[in-house]
Amino acid sequence: MADASLKRTPLHAIHVALGAKMVPFAGFEMPVTYPAGISAEHKAVREGVGVFDVSHMGEFEVTGPDRNAFVQRVTCNDVGALKPGQAQYSGILTKHGTFVDDCLVYRFQDKLMLVVNASNIQKDWDHIVDQKGGANVRLRNISDEVALLALQGPRAEETIAPLTKIGVKMIPYYEFAEGQVAGVQCFISRTGYTGEDGFELYSRADDAEQLWGLLVGQHGAAPCGLGARDTLRLEAGLPLYGNDIDDTTTPFEAGLNFIVKLEKGSPFTGLEALKRQKLEGIRRRLVGFKVLEEKVVARHDMAVVLDGRQVDVVRSGTVTPTVGAAIGTTYLPRDQAKPGTRFEIDVRGRRVAAEVVKMPFVANRTKRQ
Repeated sequence: MADASLKRTPLHAIHVALGAKMVPFAGFEMPVTYPAGISAEHKAVREGVGVFDVSHMGEFEVTGPDRNAFVQRVTCNDVGALKPGQAQYSGILTKHGTFVDDCLVYRFQDKLMLVVNASNIQKDWDHIVDQKGGANVRLRNISDEVALLALQGPRAEETIAPLTKIGVKMIPYYEFAEGQVAGVQCFISRTGYTGEDGFELYSRADDAEQLWGLLVGQHGAAPCGLGARDTLRLEAGLPLYGNDIDDTTTPFEAGLNFIVKLEKGSPFTGLEALKRQKLEGIRRRLVGFKVLEEKVVARHDMAVVLDGRQVDVVRSGTVTPTVGAAIGTTYLPRDQAKPGTRFEIDVRGRRVAAEVVKMPFVANRTKRQ
């Protein structure tokens, strides 16, 4: 019996009709995989094109005269570096410099939009509203009004180009354009969470079925669920909130230095803590690893042991189709967080050897134009 407390995306009925295995995720009932299976979906994105329903993500709209200054204050990247039509990866931080969440920031002519993780929508919203103070901004949580489809893979561009007059070939990485796709008003962003080229399509919730039907039914994009999304992003070395980053980790520890602009000319929440950490140096760092024993998988929360003592847990871990081996992430002391370092993972009471390897695990093929 379905859990009535779980929310549903506008495409829920379609997922069920396609035979998707539905699971609870971040307060939503979401497809984890379709009948073809996670490996087939993963392969479709690496070699062709797949589409994900990620309408569970949260969207916050910021308007008003102080919108740029306000988002500068609540995120750690430099909003001032964005021109209208550009986006950036950023972080919403605590006063300790740790993650409330990671996010995307989109700059339009007359507004900014923050895209946040589904599991953190209410927490993020409360955090941002608490910082409004006297800023002349209007904040709107538009999460329930927006549908989001992610079209990913080397064939993404050729799949969407015939459906729109927007020159998708001319959209650089982390930029977006507004217009219509097969008569549906939306904006198309050259972003994604797979390490492949692709686009994310934001539309009104009521238009999601039409877009999905065109991409999957008429143009052959493989429907993909949360399982493939996780294996793809792990191979690409992309962090997942709640696993690789959380409110105990800072961007510097997670290797996300590029999203922190200490000298952007505007103070932001967490600035002083990060200045101090940069001066003193980090004590640990997120690393990728491979398990050295065949047929053993390191799973989330398994203990990580170095020199006889537990130093962390497995943050993310699974066997991924492209790598074809058990891989994962964990935090190790800074001086030992280099490729070739060996440590052990407690797999159901047995110590199994693993080795630090360079991330990403597979080459990133996003179009960094």
